[in-house]
Amino acid sequence: QVQLVESGGGLVQPGGSLRLSCAASGFTFSTYVMSWVRQAPGKGLEWVSDINSVGDTTHYADPVKGRFTTPRDNTKNTLYLQMNSLKPKSTAIYYCAKRRTGWGGCRYWGQGTRVTVSS
Repeated sequence: QVQLVESGGGLVQPGGSLRLSCAASGFTFSTYVMSWVRQAPGKGLEWVSDINSVGDTTHYADPVKGRFTTPRDNTKNTLYLQMNSLKPKSTAIYYCAKRRTGWGGCRYWGQGTRVTVSS
């Protein structure tokens, strides 16, 4: 029943911006910590960011601090990833994930959306 659908990926030039969306359904979105995780070509999964259920606490991986933000809109059951100052190394498939209760491990994943940063 849990469904996470990412969208908004695509090709963007270095230094550009992109906004990803994750539409959630099948659970009470407003009560769960949500995360973004990515996988670059030839690399393993890399945690990107978290946001708590009410949206007043966020955490970011060092490589994206100051450039990415991960707001959520609980009225729309949607998680976002605003990516600014994109670099070629940002190229990856980005996944939205629902964590277990509290700050538990990621339990459900979306299909991912591909982001390619290239000139």
